[in-house]
Amino acid sequence: MIKINVITNYASWLNYIKNPDRYIDNKIKKLNIKNKKFKKNIIFCTLLLSGPIEIKNLNKKFRKKNKTTDVLSFPFYSKKNLKEKLKKDKEVYLGDIIINFGKMDKQKDLAFFKLHLNKLLIHGLVHLFGYDHKEEKDFKKMRKIEQNYLEYIK
Repeated sequence: MIKINVITNYASWLNYIKNPDRYIDNKIKKLNIKNKKFKKNIIFCTLLLSGPIEIKNLNKKFRKKNKTTDVLSFPFYSKKNLKEKLKKDKEVYLGDIIINFGKMDKQKDLAFFKLHLNKLLIHGLVHLFGYDHKEEKDFKKMRKIEQNYLEYIK
């Protein structure tokens, strides 16, 4: 079972999603019902809903890139190490996801905004599961997992 601690650090998020905790919790409940992969474990992560300055600073500090981005993920484990950890421990902390309000498409309707948030959330979560997209084959595998998870949370 996946659990996400949501921190809203940028007030503009609340103009689009009145209760981010409840919104994310509802999406994760749907994911937990459909996804059989983590039934034996409780896995946690933190989601920070931030703004452009904060995410730019984090990107610069941890990735040495002095620019803003849409989502950052800080996994605690590689895919292999996570698999081993999940065999040993019932509860596992995966890492952190940060999503930038400044990169959200606010010009379209609310449903589109939420779809964009869902995509970034799932993208960040899949990174926490140890996947990356440095090579084309990895990109395709990661994209397939993301598409499955997005179907689960509709």
